[in-house]
Amino acid sequence: MLQDQPLYAYFPAKDLARARKFYEETLGLRARRETSGGIEYEFASGTRAFLYPSPHAGTNQASQAYWHVRDLEREVAELRARGVVFEEYDMPGMKNGIVTHPGGKTAWFKDTEGNILALVQGS
Repeated sequence: MLQDQPLYAYFPAKDLARARKFYEETLGLRARRETSGGIEYEFASGTRAFLYPSPHAGTNQASQAYWHVRDLEREVAELRARGVVFEEYDMPGMKNGIVTHPGGKTAWFKDTEGNILALVQGS
């Protein structure tokens, strides 16, 4: 059953070198391995994301992936210090790039390719 299997994210990139620099130098990710098709990153619990070239990068107007974090304000502050700009949306509970909602908090940012990524704290 699919419910019992790991699920992985894709990060499409128009410019793979530019995107790789962002993910590794700005976000601080470490590549697990490089293949002829792209770069794989490994996260907690063995989850993974695959950065790969695509002319369609940045065309999705919704979140591409999210990280579930314990301290959203700390993560946002650290990423801002590295140059990450958080999105401001016209929605209830949004203040300084962080929206507070009944289930927790969320903050969104875009990578160099225009993909929308999120940090989520809460259930």
